[in-house]
Amino acid sequence: MSKSPQDETFGAAPHERPVPRISIHAFCEQPDTGAVLQRAGADRRLAKAHLTVQLGGIDGAVEHYTGQVTPNLLVVETSLHGADALGALDRLAEVCDPSTKVVVVGRSNDVELYRELMRRGASEYLVAPLTPLQLIEVISGLYLDPSSTPIGRVVAVVGARGGVGSSTLSHNMGWCIAEEFSINTTIIDLDLPFGTAGLDFNDETSQGVADALSTPERLDDVLLDRLLLKRGDRLSLFTAPATLERDFEASPEAFETVIDVVRQNIPCVILDLPHGWTPWKKACLLAADDVVIVATPDLTSLRNAKNIMELVKAARPNDNPPRLVINQAGVPKRPEIAAKDFAETVGVEPVVVIPFEPAVFGQAANNGQMVMEVAPKAPVSDALRELCRQITGRGAQANSSKNTVSLLSFLKGKKRA
Repeated sequence: MSKSPQDETFGAAPHERPVPRISIHAFCEQPDTGAVLQRAGADRRLAKAHLTVQLGGIDGAVEHYTGQVTPNLLVVETSLHGADALGALDRLAEVCDPSTKVVVVGRSNDVELYRELMRRGASEYLVAPLTPLQLIEVISGLYLDPSSTPIGRVVAVVGARGGVGSSTLSHNMGWCIAEEFSINTTIIDLDLPFGTAGLDFNDETSQGVADALSTPERLDDVLLDRLLLKRGDRLSLFTAPATLERDFEASPEAFETVIDVVRQNIPCVILDLPHGWTPWKKACLLAADDVVIVATPDLTSLRNAKNIMELVKAARPNDNPPRLVINQAGVPKRPEIAAKDFAETVGVEPVVVIPFEPAVFGQAANNGQMVMEVAPKAPVSDALRELCRQITGRGAQANSSKNTVSLLSFLKGKKRA
């Protein structure tokens, strides 16, 4: 598949791929190893896997699986060294199904032991003590198809309350990442009855997201290409119907399926999450690779941002905390909570503080343009670029028609003529 150099270097890391629906059984010798495994099993990337942890080590596993089918992945801990460890693994091999992968956790940092364990069929050897992220990376790597294409990085943007400008910022972020950072990007507007992605880009709204959510099992690369609205070579929109004439009901699994199909084809996926709290919104928020919380410097935003921050951090202990954006700072005559006090209460420093510039935002909205198109050198544009730099980990690049690759070519692997 033909992609730009920027696309090749952006997206979810290999170990961030969700682990498939597998059974994982662990037999530990030390309680601390079992605790680390439990924390790893609660991670979003292992959400589909079924993990069982118990004590007993290799001997416990041999006894348990004598005459029984072994799981997809077996994690065993041993304090044995050298020949004793190899002998224990040989006993385990006698009761293991050929398809079962085995990860051995030991206490000996012995290269020769590692090599011999690999030669005898072990999938990996880890030296305790372990960290949850270390285990997640190993398990994910065991089930990563070397021939599979990279998946996109999902960025969920959520407002601390209604009216803080999270939708406007998510649309501007998507445009900036696509146009100035040269990364193919899709904005998914998930506010089905009131979404504004079509308005903000001066495009007609469509049933795109609603159609995909109603029959998620039908969504594939070809249908996705038909449903997306193209806006330039690198940006596409999955717009919301923005109508009250129908009810929109979909399960969290439907949202998960649609987002997974998009990220299989697009390097950067921006989720514009609506205000309100539903099971599917919570699931999307916790499953994203990055979370951006948009707040205004007022008491309601402070309380809600703190609650969202605590929820996300508690549910994703192995991820970086959400990024905090303070928007509409400096409204004349409005009492505001200082950014320093806001950060101290929430527990995270804001990535950027975006100034209140109603004329720039109003002109952009009325023209169906982005802020950086209307006022590329304004302070608000600089703040948005910094936010995108933080998310992508790179600086903006000058636009060039040379060697560019369209969104369609990313989907189909063909360069645009």
